[in-house]
Amino acid sequence: MSGTMPAVPALASRPIRFVLNGEAREVSGALPTTTLLDYLRGPERLTGTKEGCAEGDCGACTVLVCEHDGAGGLERRSVNACIQFLPAMNGRAVETIEHLGRDGLTPLQAAMVDNHASQCGFCTPGFVMQLHAAWLTGALADRQSVKDAISGNLCRCTGYGPIIEAGLELVDEPVPDTREADAAMAERLAGLEGEGVFAYEAHGHRWLAPTNVDDLADTYAAHPDAVLVAGATDVGLWVTKQHRELPLIIDVSHVRDLKVIEEAAGRVYFGAAITHREARQVLSGIHPDLGEMLRRFAGTQIRNAGTLGGNIANGSPIGDLPPCLIALGSRIFLREGDDLRIVPLEDFFVEYGRQDRGRGEFVAAIEVPRLGDDQRFFAHKISKRFDSDISAVMAAFRLTFDGDVVSEARLAFGGMAGTPKRAKAAEAALVGRPFDAAAVADAMAALAEDFAPLTDMRASREYRLKSAQNLLKRFQLEQAGAASGRIAVIGPDALDLQAIGGAA
Repeated sequence: MSGTMPAVPALASRPIRFVLNGEAREVSGALPTTTLLDYLRGPERLTGTKEGCAEGDCGACTVLVCEHDGAGGLERRSVNACIQFLPAMNGRAVETIEHLGRDGLTPLQAAMVDNHASQCGFCTPGFVMQLHAAWLTGALADRQSVKDAISGNLCRCTGYGPIIEAGLELVDEPVPDTREADAAMAERLAGLEGEGVFAYEAHGHRWLAPTNVDDLADTYAAHPDAVLVAGATDVGLWVTKQHRELPLIIDVSHVRDLKVIEEAAGRVYFGAAITHREARQVLSGIHPDLGEMLRRFAGTQIRNAGTLGGNIANGSPIGDLPPCLIALGSRIFLREGDDLRIVPLEDFFVEYGRQDRGRGEFVAAIEVPRLGDDQRFFAHKISKRFDSDISAVMAAFRLTFDGDVVSEARLAFGGMAGTPKRAKAAEAALVGRPFDAAAVADAMAALAEDFAPLTDMRASREYRLKSAQNLLKRFQLEQAGAASGRIAVIGPDALDLQAIGGAA
């Protein structure tokens, strides 16, 4: 822990400066926790952006946010305006549905009309903005990619078929060359962002946004009771659903030092502000199960905003990523002032609602080891819905082998306890033995010693325990199938599926 508090100079409040649909904006006087959606629908009267859920689930409020990428280019991402705070737009550009088709229908809008892809129309602007963003960023390649792109958008009328058909018409539609315009916008935004710590104050509430990690460390050490916010995918709900007062917020989403990915000596280092979208490709390279898990992680708009550091610091017992990172043997870097502390991720989660993080200390980076040739990995998520749903059980396993014998086992679960947690008794049942049916049967039984899960709206206690056991059995069957050169058949004869359907 740092011995002295840094002297942080008083910062004068500045207006929020950003670009909205191509036009400059300066905002003062709005409460710092004003959502982007409320600003758009209120003072701007841009009512095409809808409020459906106010919690980032339905996608009706989807807008595009653009920022300079530090290399003279522009990064576009779709986000949920309902849980984005207005001051976070400082130095960025926002595009709403009103910005599209100003010179005539875009190819997507024409395709939506031709395919009768709108009925009541409430959700339509969100779908259009989401598919437009996916098209511009080259994410549309086939039917599955169209479905993946709209995983964070809900529609109660169309059955999705016409919307998917409209999106498919963009697959072969050339993406316009926007490099020259993007470079001009990137330069414009860099000028709006300003230097140093951006400070905004209104109605006795403050928003501070450092742009480098040293300023962040000093600012947070001086204000350790502030709420840290990155993608606001959780904190946004504190305001929209819980109506909490947040008098001081420190925004880390502009800290460029926390938005890097580096590789060294068989390990990958992720800055804490790396989004799940940015991390997915790299994590997929560690193991395909990680990429598949992140494909199902919330919806596209949430993955575009939510960060690895925020997901970990949140400390949720049902977060999808921590069990995977724990199974891999990841460590996190915690910084307070000038001091840096490295903690095994599994030790960071102390108990429900409490993590090993001191006042003024923040998650700076995550170190993720790559898999060795002697290691096997498995990750699987169980939820009621395939897309955009919270896990009932999240399981991740890494086994290290000495020949045919398990020399180390790391079995991590989410949704089974008050924190993401390893199954130590089950691990012990596997170590020193071949990874066969007998060893796994013992490990499955030992899971009842490791966990006493709760019954809640997502699953019963019995369902969770049986699912955890079956996932371990599934891993063994898959490994046995791979070793024999055939694909393991997973079915009622192989697994005890009695509990399926038992979710509360």
